[in-house]
Amino acid sequence: MKRLLIAGGCGFMGSHFVRSMLSKADLKIINVDKLTYAGNLENLKGIVDSDHYCFVRGDISDQSFVDDLYAKERPNIVINFAAESHVDRSILDPTPFFRTNTLGVQVLLEKSRKYGIERFIQVSTDEVYGDREDGLACDEKQYLNPTNPYAVSKAGGDLISLMYANTYGLPVLIVRSCNNYGPFQFPEKLIPFMIKSIMLGHALPLYGDGLQRREWIYVEDCIEAIWRVLESGEDGAIYNVTAQDERTNLDVIRSLCKLAGDEMKVDANKLSEHIEFISDRPSHDRRYAMSAEKIRTALMWRPAISFEDGLRKTICWYISHKEWVERVTSGEYRHYYDAVYTRAWGKNG
Repeated sequence: MKRLLIAGGCGFMGSHFVRSMLSKADLKIINVDKLTYAGNLENLKGIVDSDHYCFVRGDISDQSFVDDLYAKERPNIVINFAAESHVDRSILDPTPFFRTNTLGVQVLLEKSRKYGIERFIQVSTDEVYGDREDGLACDEKQYLNPTNPYAVSKAGGDLISLMYANTYGLPVLIVRSCNNYGPFQFPEKLIPFMIKSIMLGHALPLYGDGLQRREWIYVEDCIEAIWRVLESGEDGAIYNVTAQDERTNLDVIRSLCKLAGDEMKVDANKLSEHIEFISDRPSHDRRYAMSAEKIRTALMWRPAISFEDGLRKTICWYISHKEWVERVTSGEYRHYYDAVYTRAWGKNG
């Protein structure tokens, strides 16, 4: 039986991938997660240690821990979802982002080289390409131009991954995804944050003019793409994963108000009145856009879930899981909200 190590398997994307792998593949899954605020064992509630799964708590930037883990579990395949992933938090304090997203990747790669893994997948982001106000979409050959601490830390991890492929011949692949959304996403990202705020009748704070453009993909579609890369991707290759569904942040929030209004039996126009334009954050790129032609052609992948269908599924999940939302957003989350939205980056108080 192949042994698959998933770093960050208790986070949003990682937990979806764990569930998917347990349902479709005869693998032993070793899930390693530091369990920061966004890594939550409740995301995998009902899954218990067995011959096919085990959970290990630990930090991928800790070389001794990772070496011991590899020596004990002897993984054949490594997929790295582990990341500090929210731009706003990276601006408040970039240090943990570089520790996990850059140093942590190097530690995993070095131990993968030492123990001779068969395949290493680095899960990355469209933000490494930087702002694309020129109206074009980036392919995988586009140079990297990250502008915020999170994006720079992820670009560092990507470049280190490619170095290990080129210098040491490690079988590395990189998946760069656009914005994921869906169940179990910590409510600091745009879509779950706004759903939570709508449910509570709170203001819907929107940076700047709200016309920043992003591409969106439902998490299950992204997980399927990563599975295709794992099965059939070419060593050393990069694959962009996007539904190429580009929308402004303002349009996304208006869609949320409409669909949440339908589900909650509330007037969508009344919900939209809660949109509140606030001071923009530093280093806020206007547009990200990628081409998915490579993965569509080479691996025959296509997204299956439309933005509206995915958004409705996501809204319904959060409405029916209010207790989960309350538990994961207590305590420290309040301090974060105050630092980012209430004080508007120190400009209003």
